[in-house]
Amino acid sequence: MSNNLQIVYVLTNPAMPGLLKIGSTTQEEVDTRMKQLYSTGVPVPFDCAFACRVPNAREVEKALHTAFRAMRINPTREFFKIEPECVIAILNLLHIEPEDDITAQIERRIEAETTQADLKAAETLKQARRPRIDYLELGIPVGSVLHYEDGTQQAIVHSSRLVEFAGQVCSLTSATRKIRQLADDYPLQPSPYWTYNGETLKDIYDSFYALPQFPMRLEADSFYALQDEA
Repeated sequence: MSNNLQIVYVLTNPAMPGLLKIGSTTQEEVDTRMKQLYSTGVPVPFDCAFACRVPNAREVEKALHTAFRAMRINPTREFFKIEPECVIAILNLLHIEPEDDITAQIERRIEAETTQADLKAAETLKQARRPRIDYLELGIPVGSVLHYEDGTQQAIVHSSRLVEFAGQVCSLTSATRKIRQLADDYPLQPSPYWTYNGETLKDIYDSFYALPQFPMRLEADSFYALQDEA
């Protein structure tokens, strides 16, 4: 059955924080597709946030584009302003071979087509991005109560980066995985799921570390040059 399956992928790029690309390809065309994506119009390589095999990749891709059309930056391009886990959660329900590490395979192929200089530039850009969440720095003191989105769960701020949840001290990512019954290595950004004083941690963080406009201009001016509907 694997021979009849195709690949749906979710890509991110350090030069476009907050944006991701949803696309599809075949097993035979993975190398070619990754080469096309990293063109001269892209400052640094893409990262593969998730990839999986499905029997009807084009239909799945179109359905995802329709589901998230309100977050689409340009109706003729595959870029969306959305958290990767929103798309990954849907793909986890659809993909056929959960044991098959297609994500790592795609990531290796991207790296294989990238020079060391480009990889270094990407890593430098990642390190220059906003820091990990620090509750104290954001004005959320130790002992503060964080509420899960549905109001059924709480976490108590334990230190600058840790919380107390279900009697254990852990990261908020770990707590969120437990609530959502996800694997320990499942990629997840927890801040959209938790609130403090009625405001999501993501909104608090984004307000504190306001993003510069430069990455968005990169998306509009450079990335639209990609032929990403191929």
